[in-house]
Amino acid sequence: MEIRVITAKKEEEKNAALALRRDVFVREQQVPESLEQDEWDETATHFLAYVSDAAVGTARFRLIAPKVAKVERVAVLPRYRGRGIGRALMETVERHAAESGVSEIVLHSQDHAVPFYEKLGYRVQGAPFMDAGIPHRKMSKRLSGKSTSPLQGK
Repeated sequence: MEIRVITAKKEEEKNAALALRRDVFVREQQVPESLEQDEWDETATHFLAYVSDAAVGTARFRLIAPKVAKVERVAVLPRYRGRGIGRALMETVERHAAESGVSEIVLHSQDHAVPFYEKLGYRVQGAPFMDAGIPHRKMSKRLSGKSTSPLQGK
């Protein structure tokens, strides 16, 4: 199974990301739609994961402070979970963050997803909290700062 992750730049790609989030958060997890979409959707960078021609996962990225980014709305359709799509999304987001000069990523993980993020190097910060009626944990990861540019060191 080949996974392809893109930055959603076209309107139809952004709409596909919103539709995926609606399927996962609103329909599956019963999050009120009024909480699922917010003012950050217009300015955030959205990512889409594809298997063949089907959009199956999404994530949202935004800067929240100098050199600090927040990853939000990470969602993978149920039948595609456990197949590396979440990892591919997060690896792409982290590359984008590093290329943008970000040194730390924070996120709010649903409790059940904490082990997934821990495998990717994220660490729990602080006490559990509720968001949209779902238990969450704040997590963060320091990026190495290593550039993937072939010009590094020249």
